Amino acid sequence: MSPKKPDSSAKKPSPKKASAKKPASKSKRTPAKKTTKPRSSAKKITKPSWGKRLWGISWKLALVGIVIMVAWGVVLDSKIQQRFTGDKWQLPAAVYGRELQLYPGLRLSRKELQDELALLNYRKVKRAKRGGEYAVSETKIEVVRRQFEFADGVEPELPMLLTFSPSRLAKIQHRDTGEEIAQTRLDPVLLERLNVTEQEDRLFVPLNDIPASLKQALILTEDRQFYEHDGVSPMAIARALVVNLRAGRTVQGGSTITQQLAKNFFLTRERTLWRKLQEAYMALLIDFRYSKDEILESYFNEVYLGQNGSNAVHGIGLASYFYFGRPVNDLSVEQVALLVAIIKGPSYYDPWRHEQRAVNRRDLVLRILAEEGELSAERYQLAVKKPLGLSKRGSMGYQKTPGFVSLVRRELQQHANNWRNYNGVKVFTTLDPLSQRHAQSAAQNVLEQLDKGAKKQLQTAMVISERHTGAIRALIGGREKNNQGFNRALDARRQIGSLVKPFVYLTAIEQGHQLGELLENSPLAVPLDDGTNWQPNNYDKSFSEPVMLVRALAESLNVPTVRLGLEVGVDSVVDTLKLAGLEENTRPYPSILLGSLSLSPFQMAQLYQTLGGDGEYRPLYAVHQVNDGQGNVLYKTDNDAERRWSEMANFLTLYGMSQVTRSGTARSLKWRIPKVDLAGKTGTTNDLRDSWYVGIDQREIVTVWVGRDDNKPAAVTGSSAALPVYAAYLKTSYPQSLRAMQPDNLSWVHFAKANGHPTSAGCGETSLLPAPSSQAELAEGCVQQSATKAKTWLQSLFN
Repeated sequence: MSPKKPDSSAKKPSPKKASAKKPASKSKRTPAKKTTKPRSSAKKITKPSWGKRLWGISWKLALVGIVIMVAWGVVLDSKIQQRFTGDKWQLPAAVYGRELQLYPGLRLSRKELQDELALLNYRKVKRAKRGGEYAVSETKIEVVRRQFEFADGVEPELPMLLTFSPSRLAKIQHRDTGEEIAQTRLDPVLLERLNVTEQEDRLFVPLNDIPASLKQALILTEDRQFYEHDGVSPMAIARALVVNLRAGRTVQGGSTITQQLAKNFFLTRERTLWRKLQEAYMALLIDFRYSKDEILESYFNEVYLGQNGSNAVHGIGLASYFYFGRPVNDLSVEQVALLVAIIKGPSYYDPWRHEQRAVNRRDLVLRILAEEGELSAERYQLAVKKPLGLSKRGSMGYQKTPGFVSLVRRELQQHANNWRNYNGVKVFTTLDPLSQRHAQSAAQNVLEQLDKGAKKQLQTAMVISERHTGAIRALIGGREKNNQGFNRALDARRQIGSLVKPFVYLTAIEQGHQLGELLENSPLAVPLDDGTNWQPNNYDKSFSEPVMLVRALAESLNVPTVRLGLEVGVDSVVDTLKLAGLEENTRPYPSILLGSLSLSPFQMAQLYQTLGGDGEYRPLYAVHQVNDGQGNVLYKTDNDAERRWSEMANFLTLYGMSQVTRSGTARSLKWRIPKVDLAGKTGTTNDLRDSWYVGIDQREIVTVWVGRDDNKPAAVTGSSAALPVYAAYLKTSYPQSLRAMQPDNLSWVHFAKANGHPTSAGCGETSLLPAPSSQAELAEGCVQQSATKAKTWLQSLFN
């Protein structure tokens, strides 16, 4: 084959040949040939390969991606820091009842203390080893008090041995050292949690207070490499991928505890690749910035563990109350295992709805603990045989007192409305959980008996206060135990009837009237401003000879009371009511003398608080102290007393009220509650619409109302409905005989029944009554004798 002839265009033209060419004729215009530059003089141009082009694009995109990832990381990191800095959660305010003070000589039986411990959800065991446990013998109780942050500071666990006499606490000793303890206290019962937001609730628990068994169970079950990985575990993801591929569905997750925390804190529960990417990135950032303990503490307090009605239950601390009604550090190992089991699916493993699922999952967690050597074989066998031990759903282990808590809310609104601006607030109140339980039980039982066959639809309200302080010990807004509706104790305004009478007599005594003087008990017509006459009647519509003032009070006679009230002045009686605590403007109509005044049971309780408290005014209160999350005091009640009338007038009025219970309208208390000296007053309104009773013993003042919500006649009197409720309460509350404050210038004086004047002993029929010493000097009769100085309140009762 001959060689290929080279392309002439590629040759460089010779200069000579080029100049020898004949120029083209001018007449023949031919286009000039385009001359091209010889290729040999140009650089060789080659297109880049696809690989190189792809690499160029890739590293540029990678650079852009890195910039985006870094910027995205900065945004996420800022979001993470914002959540982790300061308060991570808006914690509700915890409302507590009163703390039970313990000291030798306290009137407290062994049974009463067991009842208190049961209300506090202490666990009864054979041997008390840790906080929240107690053991009982014939005369002693061994109890380990929980660590608790009281209103005045934190107190640690305290193992105690308490010895009892039949009705009193005889001795308190440190269980381990035998050292005698002069005074201590039990942690108070949790009543309620007041949420700023109604959609979420939690109880913060520091990591140090979370049981070691709970930490171990969580890590072994959810994330074994928690302390080794950097927030994301590739091995866990690969393992989960293999398991899921084999199963053909999602049966195992690869998320670490840190990833779960990132999801709970910042993301939704949707299952998308984008959400998983965000979750992983945030987990890496969280792990880089915060310690493992900080992450674990946040997880324990954030994890979702169920639904309590419309409120989500977040955190292990609140879940412990939700499922078991006790603090998390009181839980047994099988209860710890159940909480960890529920984390996997609070709805799927709901122990109330799917008990067997929950048991199986709990037992799996227990088996893991046993296999890892965290649980002995013997303890494992015991644990798997235990029932779930759940509390009633929604009870949260709280002492539910909606009526009392509504009063707490009102006081917070009035005195400490800024509590919502603080996190983890603690509200310490005055409620005695045992008094509340006894009062509620008494009201329910008595009203059920009254309702039998009659269908009267009776309702009730009670207010129980401490006589010397004004602290509310119990409050019932209705006969239903967990009544969430109308609070009759605070808001039901009913005519008070004869409950006003002690204040009429108090006014008269303050003006110089005596218990022994005679009052007319004859028909009376009182002219009114409109030209008509008001003609009051006694309850039995009968009249009699003049009666002693003390008898008119004891028997609640209307006509003598009206006569006395008109004599001292209706406006003066109204002034006395205002001194007692009445805050309303009330016009001095004559009918007020028989109780034509509408007040709530709480308002009525305030009036009698002053009278029963020896004439010293103290506002009733439910909130004792409010602390913020750091223990700083936001509010503390001031219950300083202020004397409103003389000790003499108050003592003589209480004496008259003691005759109500001995021989007057409340005399049934003599056999209902024998051997206890009480003072009180019944109240009944027109057409038997309202039944009232106020009872006073040495410790408490109890106000009871019974009637119908529609204000129709209830066919009950003060002695037939309200008084039996009071008596039923006293039978379970260990009342103490009243010992009223006795003034220095008090004497016992004989008053002649014929004319009501002071006289000498042995001069006809007389009544020996307490009176100012000046009355003794006025004694007249056959033989003048000096009155004896009153020694004790008991002497007045036996004479």
